[in-house]
Amino acid sequence: MSTRGNTLGPRRQALLGGKHLLLVTLSVMMLFPLLLVISTALKTDQDVRANPFGLFSSVSKDNLVTAWTVGNFGDYVLNSFLLSVPSTILVVVLSILGGYAFARLPFPGRSIAFYLVVLGLLVPFFTYMIPLYFQLRGMGLLNSLVGVNLVLASTGLSFGTFFIRAFFTDLPTEIEEAARIDGASEWQIFVKVMLPLVTSGAGALAVFTFLQNWNNFLVPLLYLPGGEYRPLTTGLYLFLGGRSIDIGPLAAGALITILPVMVLFVAMQRQVTQGFLSGAVKG
Repeated sequence: MSTRGNTLGPRRQALLGGKHLLLVTLSVMMLFPLLLVISTALKTDQDVRANPFGLFSSVSKDNLVTAWTVGNFGDYVLNSFLLSVPSTILVVVLSILGGYAFARLPFPGRSIAFYLVVLGLLVPFFTYMIPLYFQLRGMGLLNSLVGVNLVLASTGLSFGTFFIRAFFTDLPTEIEEAARIDGASEWQIFVKVMLPLVTSGAGALAVFTFLQNWNNFLVPLLYLPGGEYRPLTTGLYLFLGGRSIDIGPLAAGALITILPVMVLFVAMQRQVTQGFLSGAVKG
């Protein structure tokens, strides 16, 4: 037995070392483009041309200033928040209400209605984006914050309802029965008893939806043709078309685009992980 244990020990160590080496290699491959963007954004123009793949060989804020002023990225940041925050709030609120109704409130046709909502996950946005354009134009919502926020919210509502419903479904019925015996109304049961128990899922959904809407490129490009409320994604696209040679300002624009979501994800990483893991187990 001892000989067999000695034989397996080095094999396991070699296998573990190989796994660590593979993980380190994959991490470097994934992090290098991000580090290259940050380094290029902080370089001088001369250093970018002389040593494009060198990391942090010089430090300068000229590219960031050029992107912020010449590229109007300051306005794009504000527009991105005006598009991402309201649509995220709308998705989270409606998903919580819909998820609770489908999980805890018995009503005729509940299963059919839920499957119709989930059907939205199976319908690609490309299949209805052109009819939606003419519908928004007919309603006078084209090239408006209200119209684009509604479109962004509609693209995440099916997943949000499906995701939050899993949290409400897993809650024991004894909790609401005890509250009902104590004289609580249905609204009080929802607000004071059930809602505090799904905050992790709601937080994870909020972060995921915000990231998705912040990075959305096609919806603002289609439904904001006037360019008045152009967000960072479409602004970077237009900046790229006008500055195909100036790599430094382009990298600075890309850094300005991804920096807010990076900060948000790092700050909320634990809650997002816990929320999605809980949702996966509950679902």
